[in-house]
Amino acid sequence: MVDLEAAKRTLLAELREHSLILGEVTLASGATAQYYVDARRALLRPAGFRAAGELIAAAAVEAGASAVGGPATAAIPPACAALAVPAGEALVGFFVRGERKQHGLQRWVEGPVGEGDRVLVVEDTVTTGGSTVKAIERIKEQGLTPVAVVAVVDRLAGGGEAIEAAVVGAEPAAATLGDAEPPSAPTPYRALVTIDEIYPDRPDRG
Repeated sequence: MVDLEAAKRTLLAELREHSLILGEVTLASGATAQYYVDARRALLRPAGFRAAGELIAAAAVEAGASAVGGPATAAIPPACAALAVPAGEALVGFFVRGERKQHGLQRWVEGPVGEGDRVLVVEDTVTTGGSTVKAIERIKEQGLTPVAVVAVVDRLAGGGEAIEAAVVGAEPAAATLGDAEPPSAPTPYRALVTIDEIYPDRPDRG
């Protein structure tokens, strides 16, 4: 049995040590910040890779997903991490291209996935959520069903709400005649770690 609380502690420690960079930077959204979280610096080390993989694979199993992936290149390390742990042995991975190939199969989504597959979307760091929402749209266009989203790090800048709105409409809620209450479902969006946990003294904390 994997100790997910221990995995979370390991991941947080790795992110604090290797991923937090202090100093003014320009984010992908165009906004500036006085710090930056490069989650890949933790995810591409053995301890961070393994801890994230355990947490993401558990989330995929909980959501009933058969595949894990998201926007390239941010989703590739966390998706591979999930496939590399014992709990992820039944999963496959995929990624969503930033631009469609003009040759070959000309697919937006690359990997061993097909129409009707239930997928867990992963992202390394979420700020506004724009790249993740765009990837979710491409995933739906290809006939896949995004059932939940997991971010390794959430900067708590509104991206989680935007992503959750994109996922909630992906699959109608199932209802069975005579049910006393609707069947339980996983939270559509969750973050493994938030910026408040990594950098509790950040200057822009509300």
